[in-house]
Amino acid sequence: MQEVLVGLQSSPPFISPKFFYDELGSKLFEAITLLDEYYPTRVEKSIMQLYAQEIANSVGGCDALIDLGAGNCAKASELFDTVKPTKYRAIDISKEFLELALADLQKRFPKIAMGSQICDLSEQLELPDLAGEKKLFFYPGSSIGNFDPHKASNFLKNIASLCNGNGGLLIGVDLKKDEKILNNAYDDSLGVTAAFNLNVLRHINRVIGSNFNASNWQHYAIFNKAQSRIEMYLRALQDVDIIWPNGMQRYKAGDLIHTENSYKYTQASFTEMLRDAGFKKIHTWTDANAYFLVCYASAIA
Repeated sequence: MQEVLVGLQSSPPFISPKFFYDELGSKLFEAITLLDEYYPTRVEKSIMQLYAQEIANSVGGCDALIDLGAGNCAKASELFDTVKPTKYRAIDISKEFLELALADLQKRFPKIAMGSQICDLSEQLELPDLAGEKKLFFYPGSSIGNFDPHKASNFLKNIASLCNGNGGLLIGVDLKKDEKILNNAYDDSLGVTAAFNLNVLRHINRVIGSNFNASNWQHYAIFNKAQSRIEMYLRALQDVDIIWPNGMQRYKAGDLIHTENSYKYTQASFTEMLRDAGFKKIHTWTDANAYFLVCYASAIA
């Protein structure tokens, strides 16, 4: 709660993107991944399917598959037949959504020991019960782009240390490309991304007891070329007073609340980040248009 209040009263104000993912937000993001304009999920899947055997050969199997930001667990489940984990750990911030997805998945794969872990990936990850296992960390969808480069670097170092010289990280990364393609991906014609962004206000109302009304705000997304990132905001359509127990904040028409960054990398810059984090060998795959990159970063020299 305090994190939200600090953000709303900051200059400029912000809401952490982790608050997107209540149950409705998680379902809206699923819908975004089906949109024509939103290429990352579709292109990443095509890479994973086309190079499935090469990826499996690079990974060389694992004891435990650690699904970072698991969502509905669908992407990770497509790896079960190739990397053959004996354990699966689904990690996400949305408890209810995750547990429903995991219950369904366990029925389909009864021989894999499954568990969930509710965790904010912007904080240090710990897996003491899996210390001796060969772990494959899986972080698809270019979610790494939501971290600023310094925090992304710290995140990758944390994962490399958890591998402890064994296993590695399979990660999807969105690449730099034409601005029009990027802008359309984050401001689709059906308004699903707008609904996803606005839903954060509904979630915040529950968290801090505030009186946000989504009809007073609009979705706004823009590509910041200098920073190589998409920036998402909520823009006030009129002057509005946001009230919560023992506090309030006034926003004027046109004021922006920042909700998300999505950094875009080059293949060279991201592989360098992985090496700097401590990974030893890096295998890469991309699509014909070089829209998206899949990397397996091995902790084994």
